[in-house]
Amino acid sequence: MDARAHANGTNGRNAIVVGGGIGGLAAAVALIRCGWQVEVLERAPAFEEVGAGLSLWPNGVRALDALGLGENVRRRAMTETEGGIRNVSGRWLARTDVRELGRRYGPVVAVHRADLTEVLRQAVPTAALHMNAEVTGVEAAGPGVEVRHTAGVSQADLLVGADGIRSVVRRSLWPDHRAPRYAGYTAWRLIVDTGGHPSAVGETWGRGQRAGIVPLADGSTYFFGAASAPEGQRSPDGELAEIRRRFNDWHAPIPELLAAASEDTVMRHDIYELPPLRTFVHGRTALLGDAAHAMTPTLGQGANQALEDAVTLAAMLAAHPDVESALAVYDRQRRARTQMIARRSRLIGMVAQWSWQPAAGLRDRALRLSPSSSLLRALAPALSWHPPALEPANRPS
Repeated sequence: MDARAHANGTNGRNAIVVGGGIGGLAAAVALIRCGWQVEVLERAPAFEEVGAGLSLWPNGVRALDALGLGENVRRRAMTETEGGIRNVSGRWLARTDVRELGRRYGPVVAVHRADLTEVLRQAVPTAALHMNAEVTGVEAAGPGVEVRHTAGVSQADLLVGADGIRSVVRRSLWPDHRAPRYAGYTAWRLIVDTGGHPSAVGETWGRGQRAGIVPLADGSTYFFGAASAPEGQRSPDGELAEIRRRFNDWHAPIPELLAAASEDTVMRHDIYELPPLRTFVHGRTALLGDAAHAMTPTLGQGANQALEDAVTLAAMLAAHPDVESALAVYDRQRRARTQMIARRSRLIGMVAQWSWQPAAGLRDRALRLSPSSSLLRALAPALSWHPPALEPANRPS
C-alpha cells in the first residue's frame, strides 16, 4: 500500500489514522464528515472488541450525536436506571440520582464494546480500513508525514495516533516521554449471560478490592473486579477461580454471576496510566485517546474522552485555515481537560483501593454522609462538555 500519489491528489486533505479501536474509528468518521480522505491502519486481523461492557456518559453520547451515530448506538444500549456505591454486604454508601443526572446532563447508557466498535466501523468506507497493518515507524515527509507499516508505506497531510497506551506513534515522535506506569491494581472483566438483569447494579467497594455490575441491552451482564496486586501477577489455577476466591462472599448477585461465568470469558489486565504529556501534537501528528492520556478506569471516562478527542480534532481542522493552527488549538483544548480528568480518576481510584481498615472505614462513612447532590456536582466537569460543530471546511489546508 503506497498512499503517496493518493495523498498528492487530495489538495492537502489526506489523513492516516493509526489504530482501529473506538478512538481511531471515531476520528476517521469525524474527519470523513469534514471532507478528509482517510485510511485507518490496524495491526489486528479484524476491527473488533470483545468481552467487555462500556458506560457511555452524557459527554460521550453527545460526541456520538455529533458524529451522527448517537441514535444507532442508543438502539443497541441499555439506559442505566440505578447507580452508586455499596459496601461488601450490599449496604448503600452513596446513591446516584440517575433521573436527576439525566435531567442535568443527559442519559448514561451501557453498551457492549463490540457493538460500539461495529457502529463506528460501519460508518467508515471499507476501502479505508486496512487490517494486519502494523506500524513500524513514523517520520516527517516534506510538509506531511510518512508511516512505515507491514503493508507498505503511506504518506499523508495529517497523522492521527490512536494506537493505545503502548502507542508506536508516540514512541516514534515522543521518544523521551516516560513509559506508562502501573496504577497498583489489576482488573478482571467478563460478560455473563444471565438471561435477565440483576437486582443490584453499580459498584461495590471493599478493602483493596472493588467490583461493578452493569446490565446490557441483550440481557447479559458485564462484571468487573479490581484488586491491589503486584504487577504481572497471575493466578496459577485460572482467573475465574481467582475472582471467585476474592468476591464470592460479597453481596448478591455477585456470587450468582460468578457461578454462571465461564473461564473463557474472563479477561485480566493490569491497570496502567500515562504520565502527562507536554503536548499532544508534533508537527502534523496528533495523539488521541489512550495514546495521549491513558487513564485509570475509575471514572469510566476513557472511551468517552477518546470520542471527545475525535470530534474536537476534526472540528478544529474544519475551523482553521491550516493543519498546524488547528492542531495547536486541539492541543490547548484537549490536553488540559483530559489531564484534569485523569488526575481525578487516579485520586478516586487510590481512595477506592484503600485496604487499611481505619482508612476504608472513614472513606465509607464519608460516602454515607455526603448528599447525592454533591456527587452530581462533582461529575459536572466531565459530563457538561458539549461538542464543537462538525462542518466541512470550505478551504483547502
